[in-house]
Amino acid sequence: MTLAEKLQQLRDDTLVIEDPQERLAFIIDRARRIPPLSAADRSDDHRVRGCVSVVWIVCELHAGRCRFRFDANSPVVRGLLALLCAFYADATPTEIVAHDADPLAELGLLAALSPTRRNGLASARARIRDFARSHA
Repeated sequence: MTLAEKLQQLRDDTLVIEDPQERLAFIIDRARRIPPLSAADRSDDHRVRGCVSVVWIVCELHAGRCRFRFDANSPVVRGLLALLCAFYADATPTEIVAHDADPLAELGLLAALSPTRRNGLASARARIRDFARSHA
């Protein structure tokens, strides 16, 4: 599935929930099922700078496809990271670099966030894209 197709699928899945707060609650709830990172993965090497919340993203390449594991100390940020990492998961580095649209913005999820949270999530997305760029 291409990133454009994934984005359309995310739109179909999330935009049926009309209230933005309910949509965000749905996303946060889904992230609760994802296991946290191990203590070893919560290192400075994986820490995303520029986030008010403490955020870690582990970027990996398996058989030419990107995979991401993550954690955050804020449930809201963790939920949005889950969506962001799932969106880019299994894409090739070239696909990630070529896809400019921000899935969180496209789904209207950034509008209700504070500027510092938006900047932090932009840093997380930049980490993913930088990883992809270095492997493209």
